[in-house]
Amino acid sequence: MNTKYYIGIMSGTSLDGVDIALVDFSLSKPKLVASDFTPMPNDLREKITALVQSGETTLQQLGELDHQLGLLYADCVNRFLQSMQISTEHIQAIGCHGQTIWHSPQGQFPFTMQIGDMNLLAARTGITTVGDFRRKDMAFGGQGAPLVPAFHQAVFFDPNYATVVLNIGGISNVSLLIPNQPVMGFDSGTGNTLLDQWIEKHLGVPYDKNGEWAATGQCNEELLNYLLDEPFFQQPPPKSTGRELFNLSWLEQKIQHITTNSVALLPQDIQATLVEFTVQSIVTSLDNINIALPKRLLVCGGGAKNKFIMQRLANSLPNWEIHTTNEFGMDADYVEAAAFAWLACRRMNHQTGNLPDVTGAQHAVGLGAIFPMP
Repeated sequence: MNTKYYIGIMSGTSLDGVDIALVDFSLSKPKLVASDFTPMPNDLREKITALVQSGETTLQQLGELDHQLGLLYADCVNRFLQSMQISTEHIQAIGCHGQTIWHSPQGQFPFTMQIGDMNLLAARTGITTVGDFRRKDMAFGGQGAPLVPAFHQAVFFDPNYATVVLNIGGISNVSLLIPNQPVMGFDSGTGNTLLDQWIEKHLGVPYDKNGEWAATGQCNEELLNYLLDEPFFQQPPPKSTGRELFNLSWLEQKIQHITTNSVALLPQDIQATLVEFTVQSIVTSLDNINIALPKRLLVCGGGAKNKFIMQRLANSLPNWEIHTTNEFGMDADYVEAAAFAWLACRRMNHQTGNLPDVTGAQHAVGLGAIFPMP
């Protein structure tokens, strides 16, 4: 077998489940060979959500969640390989992001925390595993995020276009691939996380399929402007964020401030406003791209399937070509998982993984701790 297979695993801030990408690195560009998705078990999702929203737990609970996630990741890989009829000996390594439960790159003692026992993942699959990708970048002064722009550059750069890769996951992030300029990337704000939390609270479903519920509401400009007034949006890059800021409590405080002196808002109006909040924070992040080349926006992540978001992006960016990454050879649902396969490949080959212009690190370093198998 002349292939060079790596597996990438991603479970993001949306907490919807585990993405697996099988990537071949024997070609000139990484090729996504196969992929799979496993929904997050409800009990695990509820425990992680409670932890992320409150920021409080016990050491017992934290250790058990770490163990449960390690087992989940391993089960996902083993089922995937069995279904594909691929032997573990053909997999060079697994790159697993882990589950972020807190990301705090600012302050006196910056840190980021991902859980999911990589020792268990390696032991239960029999495959060398690379994890803990973010903290080495932070040790050298970086934000530890975003890490995917380097992968986006390897796969999507085109010298004839000003290309922006937009990942709309729980949080939205952009990678700016502008010819003759350093690659830039940063979190632009929320993606699906508030939309998912709001519809689950009111309709009891995990996400707004195609943005259909949001499309029945009306955007409230006063609330939208108040949401966009969050100081995060005034920060220059490098910057990153997560559910520790943009969560249901944050949203409800904003709504309370608006409705104290105004008429009550319908839940679907708030959902429509949240769509516009996501879209306008993305649009604002692209304002400074002034270049004669044609502009192309490649969208990936769960938000790429939200027709309402995609429609609003097209309306707000009339001078941009807008596509999903599917049209460029990479399934929009699995770009991030593929990125961590790429980072694992870089680590196993003693290559750097971060871009200092993106994360703010002092210099480029190898990312990830290796959990070897014999």
